[in-house]
Amino acid sequence: MDRMLYIAMNGAKQNMLAQTANSNNLANVSTPGFRADYASFRSMPVFGNGHPTRAYALAERPGIDLNPGGLETTGNQLDVAINGEGYIAVQAADGSEAYTRAGNMRLTGTGVLLSGAGEPVIGNGGPISLPPASKIDISNEGVVSILPFGAGDGVMQEIDRIKLVKPLAGDIYKGNDGLLRLKNGGQSPADANVRVLSGVVEMSNVNVAEALVNMIDLSRQFELHVKMMHTADQQAEQEASLVRLG
Repeated sequence: MDRMLYIAMNGAKQNMLAQTANSNNLANVSTPGFRADYASFRSMPVFGNGHPTRAYALAERPGIDLNPGGLETTGNQLDVAINGEGYIAVQAADGSEAYTRAGNMRLTGTGVLLSGAGEPVIGNGGPISLPPASKIDISNEGVVSILPFGAGDGVMQEIDRIKLVKPLAGDIYKGNDGLLRLKNGGQSPADANVRVLSGVVEMSNVNVAEALVNMIDLSRQFELHVKMMHTADQQAEQEASLVRLG
């Protein structure tokens, strides 16, 4: 009876973990550049002395969905979307280099260019900082140009270039902060072939209908595991009654 209870209890726990990943996907359905997490189950034998006596479920996140999300035209001069494959390099909270598809950028009061999530956008020599300007332009190559206040000639001045990279899909992983990083911990070189679209933002690639179906399916599986635990408890009570009668 303990085997049945253990397997049902573990199954319920793993269902909760998978539901957490699925709920996180749903919560970020409107987050620009968000990449959905995959969740799957596999059987794991319980090893010990002798042969394995049972197998339990193990929920894991085998990877992320790297398919592009839909594009939304904003007209904002700081908004960009990757055109095809590639990523925008940003500086993570720990100072390391990370990558994102979220191009809804903004400026701080001191002119530092930030991603929508608040990470400094990396240029040729580190985080990009812009002087006060009446106009900002980001070219398809990621070159950031400005029209300084009071510039009578109307000539745009090139300030920096956003670092655009294109690492292989198998070389990156998503951290707990939602940013992508190289598995070896290094930095991806800039790729001159990556292009961006100005005034456009790439939205989340979460499939809402699929995520809702997964939520219902995982909920039903959880209820089934709870029923199994209840059945195991009832059988244990019946066995204890038989022992007392004997």
